[in-house]
Amino acid sequence: MPPLPVNSSKPTPKTTFSIRASWLAAISLAVFVFMYLPILILAFYSFNASRFSATWEGFSLRWYSTLFNDSRIFAALQDSLAVAILAVGVSAVLGTLMAVGLARYRFWGKGLYRGVSYLPLIIPDIAIAVATLVFLASFAIPLNLWTIVASHIVFCLAYVAVVVSTRLSGLNPHLEEAALDLGATPTQAFLKVLLPELMPAIVSGCLLAFVLSMDDLLISSFTAGGGANTLPMEIFSRVRTGVKPDINALSVVLILGSGVLAFVAEYIRYRGDQGRSV
Repeated sequence: MPPLPVNSSKPTPKTTFSIRASWLAAISLAVFVFMYLPILILAFYSFNASRFSATWEGFSLRWYSTLFNDSRIFAALQDSLAVAILAVGVSAVLGTLMAVGLARYRFWGKGLYRGVSYLPLIIPDIAIAVATLVFLASFAIPLNLWTIVASHIVFCLAYVAVVVSTRLSGLNPHLEEAALDLGATPTQAFLKVLLPELMPAIVSGCLLAFVLSMDDLLISSFTAGGGANTLPMEIFSRVRTGVKPDINALSVVLILGSGVLAFVAEYIRYRGDQGRSV
């Protein structure tokens, strides 16, 4: 009896995997183009000599010069830096202590406290902004730069605590016990043993929180009052009448600054993980 013919049209597992990989690569490329092409276009038009973003009239650095001579932009930047530095400084201390307390100690209501502490990570900014404004109005607290700082601490604290908690989960819990057995006090064990191990995560979390604080618009707008004006608020007030080339230039500067901070945070986290694995 002659052998049955082999069906050559049936795809092999290798061919199926190749087709699937090609589709995944195409989808990934489309996502990256959708995400980053607008940024490239914005950067391109920031060097446009024209006053109108949609019309190209030649290469020029005029709008960067205009940007760096804009006193209102620098005043808003000063307010944003003050808010971010103060909020991140307080969050670094409280967030680290919160993460250590949740990881190392047992107390009544620990699960509820953990859930409430991390709520700012998932609650929409508009909800936090409205809730904060209602709270401040209930106690007749005047809105100013300090109310922005207080509202930024709410979400910066959660981000710092999450990053530090991730680092804590990978540390050997017996390090502190060994320090205590060798005669160190609990404070000395925390400062000389645990804190140096947590420092890469603390710095990384602070840089992340700093970028988020500098970028915030909604919460700042609801809690600023009339005496404070952060950089996102200043940008929003200008783009309501149309995007000008100097705003394009400012956006490029902010993107580069955020990218540098993100790179530094990732590098610090990577070096910390490398040092822990050695």
